[in-house]
Amino acid sequence: MKILVILSRVPYPLEKGDKLRAFNQIRELSKKHQIILFALNDGKLDNTAIEELKKYCVAISVMPLPKQTVIKNLARSFFSGLPMQVGYFYFQKAQNKIDELIRKHNPDHIYCQLIRTAEYVKTYPQFRKTLDYMDVFSKGIERRKNTDPFYMKPLLSLEYKRLLKYEQRVFSWFTNKTIISSQDRELIPHPNKAEIKVIPNGVDTEFFKPIVRKKSYELLFNGNMNYPPNVESVEYLVDKVMPFVWSKMPTVKLLISGATPNSKVMALESDKVFISGWVDDVRENYAKCKILVAPMQISIGLQNKLLEAMAMQIPCVTSVLANNALGAKHNEQIMVADKPEQYALHIIELLQNEAKAKQIALNGYNFALNNFNWKKTTALLEGLMLKK
Repeated sequence: MKILVILSRVPYPLEKGDKLRAFNQIRELSKKHQIILFALNDGKLDNTAIEELKKYCVAISVMPLPKQTVIKNLARSFFSGLPMQVGYFYFQKAQNKIDELIRKHNPDHIYCQLIRTAEYVKTYPQFRKTLDYMDVFSKGIERRKNTDPFYMKPLLSLEYKRLLKYEQRVFSWFTNKTIISSQDRELIPHPNKAEIKVIPNGVDTEFFKPIVRKKSYELLFNGNMNYPPNVESVEYLVDKVMPFVWSKMPTVKLLISGATPNSKVMALESDKVFISGWVDDVRENYAKCKILVAPMQISIGLQNKLLEAMAMQIPCVTSVLANNALGAKHNEQIMVADKPEQYALHIIELLQNEAKAKQIALNGYNFALNNFNWKKTTALLEGLMLKK
């Protein structure tokens, strides 16, 4: 089967969740099928990206998305009624290239990741197509309406309304629809949302596995540190949770790890809070820490940081919302909280009770290995594509 994969970002390096999901799905699908990749690129292209992707793709097209084009795209989308999340990535030059790829390769299936890319294939009803909603953008914007500065609220309200309509409209354009968790599926504003197939993320257990390092920090938060849900969560961790922890254990150190920390994140740095930024091998940061804490405040997506930490036998403390997508057992495979005091109590217990921490880590490890395997999860996606 020839599969045309259309992405809003080049899926390498793997510093963002959408890239991680796309890369591993492409890698698994390429074992049996020919992958034709089209990806937009609004930043500097990593020197190793194309060579890495050539291992799995028979053809690769990367379309630059410079700032001046983005500005035009956003202006056009504002007046056309498209959500900015879609308009940002849609322009005629890219449409022409995708049209050319479809004519040239005549794919058996078209796979679009995120609603950002749906617009490019709406005029191709004759092709079997799959849309990976992955996350629910409207829910993320709804959350930001309550947390962003007041001057952003009118624009966010407009974007929210447009996203709700668009998430419903694109449903009929695709043969199959997928999403990352059942929790997210319930947020899709379509009467037939039950038709959306849950395709969880996996974790590369050959890469993420237990390694022994000196524990330089007690706590870790890892992720793309310019992504609003991560920024909001790490602010909550430092400002709300850690004062309770430090009142009982004043020497506890927190490492904030991940690409592109923004000014809000950098402002959290102190003699007890350390910020690493991007690291070439994130496993080193995981291994240096005793506990991963992910107090996610928004219920979209499945947190890869939890899967990666579990695969490395690191005990995790997370929110009820994040664990709803994960499905681990509280106090057995993971520790779950929804208030600052609860997070602090779990953290202190795991730091003071080494046997409990080891048991949570081992149970979490087995849970991740048994339930979140890229081969198994991508097989679910492949099954949808092959179904006639």
